[in-house]
Amino acid sequence: MTQAFASEESEALSAQEAAAAASSCSREFRANPHPVYAALRESAPVCPLSPPHGVETYLITRYDDARAALADPRFSKDMYGAIDAYHRIFGDSSIALDDNMLFSDPPKHTRLRRIVGNTFTPKRVESLRARVQQITDDLLDACPTNEPVNLLPEFCFPLPLQVICELLGVPENERKQAQEWSATVAQTGFGPEARAKLEIAEGNLRDYLVDLCARKRREPDGGLLSALVTAQDQEGALTDGELVSTAWVLLFAGHKSTAYQIGNAVHHLLSRPDQKELALKDASSLASAIEEVFRFETSVENSTFRYAKEDVVVRDTLIPKGALVQISITGANRDPEMFAAPDEMDVRRPNVQASHLAFGYGPHYCVGAPLARLEMQIALGTLFARHPKVALAQKPEDARWMTVPFPAFRGLAELPVVLDPS
Repeated sequence: MTQAFASEESEALSAQEAAAAASSCSREFRANPHPVYAALRESAPVCPLSPPHGVETYLITRYDDARAALADPRFSKDMYGAIDAYHRIFGDSSIALDDNMLFSDPPKHTRLRRIVGNTFTPKRVESLRARVQQITDDLLDACPTNEPVNLLPEFCFPLPLQVICELLGVPENERKQAQEWSATVAQTGFGPEARAKLEIAEGNLRDYLVDLCARKRREPDGGLLSALVTAQDQEGALTDGELVSTAWVLLFAGHKSTAYQIGNAVHHLLSRPDQKELALKDASSLASAIEEVFRFETSVENSTFRYAKEDVVVRDTLIPKGALVQISITGANRDPEMFAAPDEMDVRRPNVQASHLAFGYGPHYCVGAPLARLEMQIALGTLFARHPKVALAQKPEDARWMTVPFPAFRGLAELPVVLDPS
């Protein structure tokens, strides 16, 4: 099986091999899931899995099915409705952080999203442009230019982390600890040791956010979290649990996905000099290139869990009531029925922004998409403008991808580059 995952040009896997790989989430699968998703799209587009958490799960990999499922009200995001499954996967400690719009259905989801949308406005995001640029410049100033530097910890992660922390109003001296707890939560595992670490991190995050919200109530600072506290004080707007959980989901989703996406973009553009050159012709070309990277190697590989509220038939496969459903964003974004030559990165691909599913689709479309796009444009534009000869410090095929079991995101384990090889 290991050899079969060696490259994207590997011999096609059988449906049985692909289902086994996706179920086990092996290191080989984590390093390169694309051949697995290709095999599943072809032979088992709605595939029953046997994951370690033991809850019956179905994986959807074709674009049309994925897009429909993301907006299908029969697939619930309210994991409390599937409480036994929830406990088996996440454990009791996660409940305090999951009472948010990500894990809810209408009308609750509608109410929570409206509140967040009223505070996380395009105007507020655009007001961050100068600050995002300053943070980008400061991080690049601190990087050595004539020796290898790992851009993940030095650039890709601190940029969106600083931005979301400033947006929320997280004090600078508290950000590192919050990031460490978030990193533990992101690396989901099902063994006793992993579950124990997860529970400690979740408890620490909950206590920290409760305290931070209390401080924002005493001393408002005009940030996003202060605005949410104000919204909570409006009768019936937000419960204490919803406030803390909303703060958590904005902090977590607001930096992890963008950090890995910046890394994915740098790696793939540096691996393809012709595409990089086309991408850097002007601002419009860069914007299109960023959307193609979202499609080609999204940092959000699969949707968060849904569960079937009733029996649902998808492409002749019965998903029984109570089963979990995962939607492969990565698989759907490389569906040849939707995208020509999907395993090739083409920064001039037409209409890609309107068609890729990197930010989801339907009621749960990512509320942070405008901020992610802003950060990507400034990060990549500034990096390549300041260091036009930047190069990978290793062969593209030697890239190491995260291989921890069941991570929340798809991204590189490291990104060694030389900013100025000359």
